[in-house]
Formats: sequence, structure tokens, C-alpha cells
Amino acid sequence: ITGGVAFHTWSGVLLRPFDHLADTEMHAEDLWHYRRVGAKGTELTGYPAISVYEEFRYHPKQVIGGSFDWIYEHLGLFSWVVEIWSPMHEAGIRNYKYIDWFRDHPIEDDLKLYRWNVDKLAGVAHIPWRSFEHPQLGRIEIGGWNRFHAFGNPPPAFLEQELARFPKWLLWQALTSPRMELVAAEAEVLGDDHWRVRLVVQNTGWLPSYVSRRALERKVVRGVIAEIALPAGAQLVHGKRREDLGQLEGKWAKHSGVSFWPDYNVTDDRAKIEWVVRGRKGDRIDLVARHERAGTVRAVVALG
Repeated sequence: ITGGVAFHTWSGVLLRPFDHLADTEMHAEDLWHYRRVGAKGTELTGYPAISVYEEFRYHPKQVIGGSFDWIYEHLGLFSWVVEIWSPMHEAGIRNYKYIDWFRDHPIEDDLKLYRWNVDKLAGVAHIPWRSFEHPQLGRIEIGGWNRFHAFGNPPPAFLEQELARFPKWLLWQALTSPRMELVAAEAEVLGDDHWRVRLVVQNTGWLPSYVSRRALERKVVRGVIAEIALPAGAQLVHGKRREDLGQLEGKWAKHSGVSFWPDYNVTDDRAKIEWVVRGRKGDRIDLVARHERAGTVRAVVALG
């Protein structure tokens, strides 16, 4: 698992962490990736992408946390909340503040919403006010907006087209995941019955194997684990049967080849391990490299 997206209603917006910290407190590489994913989300869904802390707090002195913030904060996985549906946007209201609008907005916005309700929803989103005899309170008036019908969720006629916005963006995010692949698995004779066995793997994905800098800081993900298994009669002369190769970088934070500052780690998306084995020609050596977020690679090397 390399990320998470939760679907809520409503506001017509893509929300990302933090809930409780400003963008300046986030690791730069993580923020760069969040902004890339958000820009692609806006392109594919039409929803703007924003930070909860920067633009979606209910009160400037309060924090409301959730599982999606925990996914990034504690697991180091990139997480989003999609707030489906915006009747304000449907009614032609633009550039409004998502939370502040509920505290104060011009009456013209209410009129736009009412006209949209009449034109597009046959009036079902607003119940005409009428007198009502309440058993405890006496004569009162009831009516107004049907929040659950037109605000809290897309009306049934709009539901399918609203949800159709998201599959491409979800798949695009999945395709940014780390992906460990086999580069080489080979055996080289050293003389007599000794062989050098080599395994090389590479992360061909966009994200690093650990996914985020937050995950490194939290120390919640271990590196690539490489293992060698020998047939009966063979012997491991040099190297360990199980070795931690560390993390594999991705392309996410690399600068271009024409930039003026150097890259001192141009092959940090690869890892190599070698063993020396005593065995017979024809012996088959099983090799495996696994990473909990980048996948598993298996290979069989025949001596000779």
C-alpha cells in the first residue's frame, strides 16, 4: 500500500495534509509531490486541491483530525480526502472560501442557489415555508433548504457524472507508486567450484521505495531485503543469507540533467548485492529481493 484516498461529502475539493501544520513544516519533497498530484487532480476532476490547514479549517484556533492525516503523519503514505459535490459551483458561484462562505456570503449567492434549485432540481432542494403546529412549541414555521437532498450529497440525477470524475486520477496516483524490478541475476565462475552470484534490482517507479520523507523521519519502513537460498551440498562462502540493501530512490525529487547543481547520487534507484558460493555446475540458486512498498523480485541462477 503506497497511498490512500477517502471519499467524503461535500465541498467539491481535494484535501491534503496537514490538518495541524502549515505547508512550510512539510518536507519539501513531500510537498512537491502533493502539489503535482493535486495539479493532476484538478486537471482530471475539475476540483481544486488545497491544504486543510491552509484553506479548510473550521476555526483558525481549532484542529479537526482524521484518518487521512494519520495515514500521512504516521505511516508516511500520501493521502487525500475528496469532498464530493459542490452545489455552489453548480449554481455558478465562483472563487468562494470553502469554510468562510458558511459564516458569511452575499444574498446574491442564495438567489443563485435558489434559481439553480428551481431550474435543475424542480424545486425539491428548497421546501416552501409553512405554518406548523408543534406539540410542545406551538405554532411555528418549517421549511427552507433540504440540505441532505441537494447539499450533503449529489442529487441522484447528478451522482454518476460526479463520481465519473475520479477513476482516472486514482489510477494516475497508483501509477506513481514505487516498483522494484530485476536488472540482473547472474553467476560468474571464480575458479574450481567457487562462483560469484550477483543480484541487481532497480526502482523504476516515480516515488521512492519508502514513499515519503515523512516515512523516513518516522522510521516506519525498512529497506529492501535480499535473500539467497542454496541447494543441498552448496555452501555460502562470503556474504549473508539475508541482507538489508536500504532504500531505493525514485524520480520524484530529481532535477533535470541541465540544472547547474550536481547530483551526487545518480544510481540511488539501484541496489546490488554479491555472494560467493561453493557449488557444482548446474546447481540452481534462488534469489529474492522484497520491499513492503515496492514489491518483490525473484530469480533463479544456474551455476555455469
